[in-house]
Amino acid sequence: MDAFRRPLLVAAAFALAFVAPFAHADWPDKPIKWIVPFAPGGANDLITRAAAEGVSKRLKQPVVIENKPGAGAAIGAEYVAKSKPDGYTFLIGAAGVITNSMIRKDMPYQDSDLVPVGMIAVAPSVIVVNPGVPAKDLKEFAAWARTRGANGVNWSTAGTASTPHFVAEMLKEAGVPGVNIIPYKSGSEGVTAVISGNTDATSEASIVVLPQIKAGKLRALATTWDRISAAPEIATTKDAGFPGVRIGHWAGLFAPKGTPQPIVDRMAAELMETVKSKEFADKLQPSGIEPAPLTLAEYTRFIHEERERLGAIARKAKMQAD
Repeated sequence: MDAFRRPLLVAAAFALAFVAPFAHADWPDKPIKWIVPFAPGGANDLITRAAAEGVSKRLKQPVVIENKPGAGAAIGAEYVAKSKPDGYTFLIGAAGVITNSMIRKDMPYQDSDLVPVGMIAVAPSVIVVNPGVPAKDLKEFAAWARTRGANGVNWSTAGTASTPHFVAEMLKEAGVPGVNIIPYKSGSEGVTAVISGNTDATSEASIVVLPQIKAGKLRALATTWDRISAAPEIATTKDAGFPGVRIGHWAGLFAPKGTPQPIVDRMAAELMETVKSKEFADKLQPSGIEPAPLTLAEYTRFIHEERERLGAIARKAKMQAD
């Protein structure tokens, strides 16, 4: 290499190193896709649309929502995990996204293929019983379960490793005896089974059960998260002396591994501002959903701790995919 070309190459290398941090300054310059791995109409869909509206205004680009349901959220999650990490495809993740690898041996992607971006909201899970069950709170329910002997308590779930399944296993760990798991295809079917008296109890997202509670078709015993703004009279499991029974129907944003950190940070910041807004809370709280404005660091820690905690429960219960 001659003496003239060498300085030019060195100068070019320094210029590239200087420009690299600003390579994504124009992001976003086209619409962004948020993939919802569930069918339209559920809590996650409602949360997504409320958040997308606010983020779209802040980024001055459309946030397009695509529903890709199936396989316990694995289809939508795989789509995002294998998407180009350019900041234009994100996943609306829920508990199923982090529990799939605990119960499935044929995972089409690795947990590490998705990186946390930000928490959005939580629909607290509410433990409910048929009004014929002689229990008005969780302590009375536990006492009633002890009187059931071999019959036990029939508990609806939405399938293996669903939130109602984890609540049932947490109740067992807390000393509630004879909880018989009765799996259904969805949370709504499990709730219907309780209303009809085919099962005794279940837990399901606040947005699903609050109308049935208010109509007298179900009795609420406790929420497995924090108090619900739309129904503050419902005690928490912690209030009832069962602090280990804690889980919510949460929704958060993930990006494909390799998405540039400046883009992740920008999306996390705009999402946080949206979730903290009164406009966002006003859209969700009347239906029983609570905003969850965690920082990127807090959300990352939450995901790690939930994987560890729920993984231990799944292994102990020997959960396997249906």
